[in-house]
Amino acid sequence: MTRISLSRLPGERALVRDGAQERVLDATDLPAYVADREEAESPRWVWDDTARWYPSLLAAGVRVARCHDLRLCHHLLRRAPAADARLLDGEESGHWDRLGPSTPSEPALFSVDDTAEHLRADLEDARQLAVVTASREPSRLRLLLAAESAGALVAVEMTHAGVPWRTDVHERLLADLLGPRPPRGARPARLEELAEQVRRALESPGLNPDSRPDLLSALRRAGLDVEDTRAWTLRRLDHPGIEPLLRYKQLAHLFSTSGWAWSDQWVRGGRFRPVYQPAGSSTGRWSSAGGGALSFPAQIRPAAVADDGWTLVVSDVAQLEPRVLAGMSGDTALARSARGADLYQGMVEDGAVASRNDAKLGLLGAMYGATSGQSGRMVAGLSRRYPEAFGLVEAAARAGERGESVRTLLGRGSPSLGEVWDHDPTAPSADPDGQARLRRAYGRFTRNFVVQGTGAEWALCWLADLRARLWRLGAQGGADRPLTARPHLVFFLHDEVVVHTPQALAERVVEECRRAAASAADLLFRELAVDFPLNVSVVRSYAEAGKPGVAGVAPPDRDA
Repeated sequence: MTRISLSRLPGERALVRDGAQERVLDATDLPAYVADREEAESPRWVWDDTARWYPSLLAAGVRVARCHDLRLCHHLLRRAPAADARLLDGEESGHWDRLGPSTPSEPALFSVDDTAEHLRADLEDARQLAVVTASREPSRLRLLLAAESAGALVAVEMTHAGVPWRTDVHERLLADLLGPRPPRGARPARLEELAEQVRRALESPGLNPDSRPDLLSALRRAGLDVEDTRAWTLRRLDHPGIEPLLRYKQLAHLFSTSGWAWSDQWVRGGRFRPVYQPAGSSTGRWSSAGGGALSFPAQIRPAAVADDGWTLVVSDVAQLEPRVLAGMSGDTALARSARGADLYQGMVEDGAVASRNDAKLGLLGAMYGATSGQSGRMVAGLSRRYPEAFGLVEAAARAGERGESVRTLLGRGSPSLGEVWDHDPTAPSADPDGQARLRRAYGRFTRNFVVQGTGAEWALCWLADLRARLWRLGAQGGADRPLTARPHLVFFLHDEVVVHTPQALAERVVEECRRAAASAADLLFRELAVDFPLNVSVVRSYAEAGKPGVAGVAPPDRDA
C-alpha cells in the first residue's frame, strides 16, 4: 500500500513525500490533493498527529480511509517489549519523545513556527517501519499500530459529526433539577436551597458547601468524626444534614460539569462535540480532552436525540474483559462458559460456581487482585476450574511485583515500575516496607493491565471495522455523500458505540455492528473462538438505550 507522508513547513505549507517524490503544497491546496489521491488509491497518510491534520480535511469535506499516526505509534513502540526502541533514535527523535496530543485550545494546523511543530514525518516513518520489521512480532505490532491509528481517525470524525443534541431539552432538564439559569458566578436556586438546609442542619450559617475545608470543619463541629467529604464516607453518617448535603453534591457536580456553561462551550450547531484523546491512558483506553465525553451524566442523556428521520443505534458488548481474558489465555473452559449473552451465567451452567454473583466476584477478583473476603475465596476455587485464564493474570501480577513490565496481546507494553515510582510523589525512596507495598501495588496494576489493554485493542479493531462498514453502507445513497449524510459513529465509551443513522438503515447498522464485533474477535483470537455478543438498542434518545420496551435487539447465537 502506498504511504504518503505529510510534514508541516513554515509559511502555511506542507511537505508531501510520496515514495521518492517530494513536493511542497500550500495549506489551502492540501484538501484537494488528498481528495484526488483518496479517489485514486486510498493510500495510508502518514502524519505527526491525526488531531492536527484531519479536522481541516473533514471541514473541507475530505474523508481519508487510512492513516499512520506517528505520535501515537512512537510512544507505543517506545514501550513495546517485542521492539528494539533504540532504532527510534535519530534526527528529531527527542522531539518525538516529547510530542503530546493536540488539544482544542491549540492554534490551527500551520500557525506555530517552532522546530517541534515542523518535524519530518518521512524520517520518523522510516524509523518506525524499521522497528516493526526488526521486532520479534512484526505482524502483531503492525495490527496494533493500524488499529491505534484508525482509532485516531474515528476520534476526529466523532468530534466533527458530534452527538445530535437538543439544547432546549437540555435546558429544560437543568431547569427542572436546578431551577432557572443563574447569573454568572451565582448558584442555581435549587442548589442555594439545599445549601441553606445544610447550613441549618449543621448550625453553620456561613458555610460554603463547595469548600472542602469549610465543610469538613462544619461536620466535625456537628460531632461527626470524618476524615474526608467523599460521598461514600458521608452515606455512613447518621445526621439530618447528610441527605441534603449528598443531594447538593450530586447537583453541584451536574451544574459544574454539564450545566449551562458546558452547553455554551461544547454544543454547537445542534451537536455535542467532545474531544477524545485516543490512548489517553497507559492501557490504550481513551480519555477525554474536552467536553467530558467519558463521564456522560445520565441526567442529561435525554437531550441526545436523533435528527428527524434518523435514529440512534447503541451497541455494547457484554462482559468485555472476561471474554478477552478467555481469548488471550486460550482457556477453553472459560471460552465455553462465554458462549452466549451472559458469561457469568454460563459459568453457573458449566458447574463452576453456584450463582451468577459468585462468578462475577471470582472473575473480577482475579483481574483486580482480590485476596480476601468472598471474592478472594471465589478466586481460589475458580483458579482450578480455569487454570489458563487465572494463571495468566497471576503471572502478570508476579511479574509486576518483581518490577518487570508486562504486555497486551498485540504488544503494548506497560509503564515500568520506575516510571510509576517517578510519577508518584508519595512513593517511598528507601523504606523497605514502603518499597514492598509499591511493588505489590504495581503487581495489581500489571495484573489488570494485560486484560484491560487487550480489551482496548479489541475495541479499536471493532471501531476500525465498523467505521469502514458504515461508510460502505452509506455509499448506497451515492458515493459522493459526506460523512454526516451516511450512518456514522458519534460516541464511543470503552465497550459501547453509538451510531447515528437514517431510520431506513437502522437494521442494517445493527447487523454491521455485530459483524464488526465478530471480525474483531476473529482477528485477535484466531486460535480459540470466543463470543462477543452485543446488547443493541435502536432508540430515538440515548437515554432510552437498554431500557425495557425500547426497540432492543438480542445478541444472536454464534452458530446461527
